[in-house]
Amino acid sequence: MNRFDRITAILIQLQSKKVVKAQDLADRFSISLRTVYRDIRSLEEAGVPLYGEAGIGYSLVDGYRLPPVMFTPEEAMAFITAGKLMEKFSDKALTDNFASALYKVKAVLRNTEKDLVNNLEDHIDTFDHRRATPAGTNSLDVLLKAIGEKKAVQMTYKAFGSDDVTNRIAEPIGVFHEDNNWHTIAYCHLREMYRQFRTDRIIAIQLTDIAQQEHVSLKEYRELYPKEWEKYPLEKVILCVAKHCVPYIQDRKHFYGFVSEVENGDNIEMTFVTHWAEEGLLRWFMMFADCAEIVEPLWLKEKTTALVEKIIEKNGLGIAPAVENFNG
Repeated sequence: MNRFDRITAILIQLQSKKVVKAQDLADRFSISLRTVYRDIRSLEEAGVPLYGEAGIGYSLVDGYRLPPVMFTPEEAMAFITAGKLMEKFSDKALTDNFASALYKVKAVLRNTEKDLVNNLEDHIDTFDHRRATPAGTNSLDVLLKAIGEKKAVQMTYKAFGSDDVTNRIAEPIGVFHEDNNWHTIAYCHLREMYRQFRTDRIIAIQLTDIAQQEHVSLKEYRELYPKEWEKYPLEKVILCVAKHCVPYIQDRKHFYGFVSEVENGDNIEMTFVTHWAEEGLLRWFMMFADCAEIVEPLWLKEKTTALVEKIIEKNGLGIAPAVENFNG
């Protein structure tokens, strides 16, 4: 990025936030703090009303705005791609809001870029129709409003593995996407503690006028509080998987604590470290157990044999002699 483009980008960032730290600018543009100070001085000399405070950052005088700058073709294409992802990964309210914002982006494009964007829209799509939130529940939109306005929400929630439906008042502190689902961390008035909620289990939700208490940020929470499964001990598991089977399990292995793999003749020896060896990794292993073997630990091999016996018994097939030699 040349200096003119960088200074323009710094001005845009100053307009996008109330306070911008010099270190944040240095990190974004991979420049030194001295270069940041020099660029800020250039903006001041150009008449941009800036003020800064040591240890806090730089701000624009309230009310100062430049007309919107033109988007580059690459930035416009990024918006189109993001719009396609919004259709898959968010609820209807957020998708509609993004679509409205996208029209405003298109409005400031030059005609050549408009043609480029219109042509590109027909060549980008997402084909996984699983939604992260139920079609009729705009939970993400409500949660984001609650976080932004520091208000509590009232929601009807159905917990995992339970038929009970509860009504709760909760104070959300952040949302995150993990394992194909959106989650929120919120202080739950019912349990009087921080809890994690999955948005696809929220049956109904609405914003309240109840002001939130003081809370840590989502980043601080994830550093201070261990995840639920971290309460369980870590287990090292080694699987020996036939090479022809490996391509079919590559996309899921990381969900189960995959660490490394080593080629061993016609097999691949995979090492996992996980908190959920029995209820998680073992049940995943059963999907391809006919072409794989548990090398260690011994107790997991025994659990596998017991599980196979239970499956056979439950389906009325009788205990086959081969089960005795299952997994060695």
